[in-house]
This record gives sequence, structure tokens and C-alpha cells, in this order.
Amino acid sequence: ARSFADIGDIIRGKDLYLDHEPGKQHLEERLEQMFKNIQENNNTELGELTTAQVREYWWALNRQQVWNAMICGVEQNAKYFRDRCSKGGSYEKCRCINGDVLTNLDYVPQYL
Repeated sequence: ARSFADIGDIIRGKDLYLDHEPGKQHLEERLEQMFKNIQENNNTELGELTTAQVREYWWALNRQQVWNAMICGVEQNAKYFRDRCSKGGSYEKCRCINGDVLTNLDYVPQYL
């Protein structure tokens, strides 16, 4: 199983365990190609960024949608990590009432 933070690391190219599982290298190659396509087929500032910067940008732009997809079937009163949302809000069904992602662990560096 993958956590939200794991998916963020994989998308952003920061997965420390890339060489430890079969198929991961193939996934990384596919992701690199997808982000190069985004970079090359974009006439805006994205074309001037490095592939690593495009990956960071994509994650920042889409992390909320990834979170929503992960928790769409979560039961009432389920908890994830934090008991509070940002700005003092409350939560239910593993999500902040305002819809924000309930964790910031996708930006914490991996450690061994």
C-alpha cells in the first residue's frame, strides 16, 4: 500500500526506494517521459523549467485532487494523522471540512 506521502515522493522523483522493487524503474521512466512531454508541449513558462521543477509544480497543483481520490470512500469519523486542520478548522471523514488535505507529510523528506 502507498501513502499520500509516498505518492508525492514518486511523482516528484524523490522516492528513496526506487531500486528496491521490481517495476519501479519502469514507472520512473514512464513518469520522466510524461513530464518531459508536458514540458516540451507547453508554450508557457513550463517549457523553461527543468523536468524536476515541472514535477514539483505538477504535484503542488494536483495534490488536492490526488488526496480526494484516495479518500473518496472513507467512512464517517475516520482519522488520518492530524486532529486539526490548518487555520483551526475541523475535520470529518479524513478530510478538513473546507476540503484541504488533512496531512502535510507529503513534503517531509523520506528517511531511512
